[in-house]
Amino acid sequence: MAKKQKAPQQGPGGKMKFEKPRNPAKTLGRLLSYVAKSKGLLVVVIFLVLFASFANIAGTYFLTPIINEIGFLVETKSTDLSTVIKYLVILAVLYGAGALAQYLHARLMLNISQKTLNLLRRDLFDHLQDLPIKYFDTHTHGELMSRFTNDVDTVREAISQGLIQVISSGVMAIGIFLMMLYISPALTCLIIGMLFIMLLIIKFIGGKSSKYFRKQQMEVGSVNGYIEELIEGLKVVKVFCREEETKKSFVEINENYRIAATKAHTFASILMPIMGNISYINFALSAALGAFIILNLGDHQQGVAGLFLGGLNGALTIGSLASFLQYTRQFSNPITQVSQQMNSVLAALAGAERIFDVIDTKPEEDDGYVTLVHAKVDEKGNITESEKRTGVWAWKHPHSADGSVTYTLLKGDVRFHDVTFSYDGKKTVLKNVSLYAKPGQKIAFVGSTGAGKTTITNLINRFYDIQEGKITYDGINIKKIKKDDLRRSLAMVLQDTHLFTGTVEENIRYGKLDATHEDIVKAAKIANADSFITRLPDGYNTMLTGDGTNLSQGQRQLLAIARAAVADPPVLILDEATSSIDTRTERLIEKGMDKLMEGKTVFVIAHRLSTVRNSNAIMVLENGEIIEKGDHDTLLEQQGKYYKLYTGQFELT
Repeated sequence: MAKKQKAPQQGPGGKMKFEKPRNPAKTLGRLLSYVAKSKGLLVVVIFLVLFASFANIAGTYFLTPIINEIGFLVETKSTDLSTVIKYLVILAVLYGAGALAQYLHARLMLNISQKTLNLLRRDLFDHLQDLPIKYFDTHTHGELMSRFTNDVDTVREAISQGLIQVISSGVMAIGIFLMMLYISPALTCLIIGMLFIMLLIIKFIGGKSSKYFRKQQMEVGSVNGYIEELIEGLKVVKVFCREEETKKSFVEINENYRIAATKAHTFASILMPIMGNISYINFALSAALGAFIILNLGDHQQGVAGLFLGGLNGALTIGSLASFLQYTRQFSNPITQVSQQMNSVLAALAGAERIFDVIDTKPEEDDGYVTLVHAKVDEKGNITESEKRTGVWAWKHPHSADGSVTYTLLKGDVRFHDVTFSYDGKKTVLKNVSLYAKPGQKIAFVGSTGAGKTTITNLINRFYDIQEGKITYDGINIKKIKKDDLRRSLAMVLQDTHLFTGTVEENIRYGKLDATHEDIVKAAKIANADSFITRLPDGYNTMLTGDGTNLSQGQRQLLAIARAAVADPPVLILDEATSSIDTRTERLIEKGMDKLMEGKTVFVIAHRLSTVRNSNAIMVLENGEIIEKGDHDTLLEQQGKYYKLYTGQFELT
């Protein structure tokens, strides 16, 4: 088989690399195209963000008329508070409306993010179904699962929080800056100077924080990988009494994670206090300079000088200074928030890029045009297509040359004609293999690991396409047959069984979705699974979870055989199908298997040579070539490789 790539999370000593997006702008645009599918809600969210920012900024500015009016009342010793009350009501309404807008846009953004992720996961899952087996052979399950878990989760955080936070903070920063210019350009120049210092600090601390967060990400990958590996191999640890050694190794890996996490969160935690202290310094300097302007330069707040000192407001007053000071306290917050969100946004874009890499992978090509249809055969042997199930199948073969259509009965005649194949185009796995299997014949493949036995069955299914030669099915080149129709005519029982979450009956019915309960029971009896199924707590309605962990390996394999039996295809492939069944059980189901294989073309791969003795032909493979072929007795007479294997002079590896 093709060599698998390493998973992103490895075992002890393995590292999980932090990736930055290769093309952030393109990935962001593509991600936003998913977000834009909720354009109605998105428009409302943007409006609410703008309104909340406006309400916050305007509310702060209303401190100016309130304080100035109170000052006027004190100076004139007036008791008319109507104007002050009016401004306070406006202020309360602004802050209340702003808080409501913030709540609403946060709730709506959660809905948008979940809808976006729903579409993203659906497209990812749908595309995975269309990918060729080769893709899954070269990518680990953990690597693919991380697309649905880790990568989707980082995208969720960025959409629901980071994206809207960046927009909101950007609007707030620009709005506050413009209001400060409106109140006093002179004081704003002071803020710009302090802002430059803030940006330098953010760059330094943010760089350190980002470095250690990447380190933390790698170390948590090591911890998770080590724990996963140890849990899976706990029996081995116990057998060899390696508990203390594993504890020491875990302590070291866990300590590395602690150090990296401590440094990462230390730098992340000190950013806000530093920014807060700088904002206090900002506040103090602005208050001192503002008081100096009001007390000493009141007469000079006219003309160009007035515009510079008091802005478009006309003159710097105690009320406008109070608003300005409040703006200085608010100004650092959006800048700090944007800097903090950038790492999560970049991580989300990297995750989205990995998801899009899978979605952009070229799907499995299918240039076949011969299909499998229900058929009827009249007394003269003429084959016609039927819309209803007849129990007879035929290959429908359209001919583009003259527009005619021919029908060939599905029998299961499989032939290899000088087939040469390589997984990677470099190492040849099969070399000029020729064989035939007529309907009703049982063909067995014997050979060492890597000899090419499983490869032959993969080629029959067209999981891979051959480079040279030809494979025919009922006389038709399988490249002309649509892959779904080809695979519908086959059934496989693999060495590694897989059961889905559901009842026993549902798992057997997976081989034929319209099978009745009677069909299920009949198939189970053929596979000799009925006896143990009826002893289960709920019989055929017993729920299976975790790949059938509540069953033995042999019982799981019997269910896989029953699944193939209910499908009742003309071609059956058994890849070490009885490897997990003890010899007694194997003898018990031999008659049932013979009944299952009756009239079918059967390909058997087996290490246990007792299972292939009654085969019509046994193919002995070595280094991708058939070195011996014949039935059991013939091969024993030749006293070649098979003879040595059977007599124990040579062992399969």
